[in-house]
Amino acid sequence: MKYANLALLILFPVAWFAPLLRAALLPVFGMDEISVITGLQSLWGTDAVLALLVTFLAIFAPYAKTLGLALVQFRLLDPSVLPVLHGLGKLAMADVFLIALYVVIAKGAGHVTIETGWGLYLFTFCILASLGLSFATGRGLKRAVEAGRSSGQEGA
Repeated sequence: MKYANLALLILFPVAWFAPLLRAALLPVFGMDEISVITGLQSLWGTDAVLALLVTFLAIFAPYAKTLGLALVQFRLLDPSVLPVLHGLGKLAMADVFLIALYVVIAKGAGHVTIETGWGLYLFTFCILASLGLSFATGRGLKRAVEAGRSSGQEGA
């Protein structure tokens, strides 16, 4: 479980640069690839507040959660921070929801052609894997604490 979480520290940056979507205004024109990073670059030019929010949701929240979970798994950080890490994971899921919402809205416009890219699946996988690893780590730590209590009671 520790090493799966460490793999996410590598996979997240790959997912940020991978194509989430390919979009074209009309089917006749070429498709532009959109990644988390290119989307953020565009947002910084038009709406800095939204860019800051998306930067937090897409980059900071999932990476901080994964890094924090690794520190807990390697016993370098107290397990009492797990609820905060769960909260960061939920914020990261909000970004996947926003991307899905943009796809649905754009497809409904009728003049825009959108295809999902492999990066959307990788990014979604990273978020869901991080969430699953977080819950599994929490349960494992809880069982270890309960086992320690019951063995401590038997010795008394």
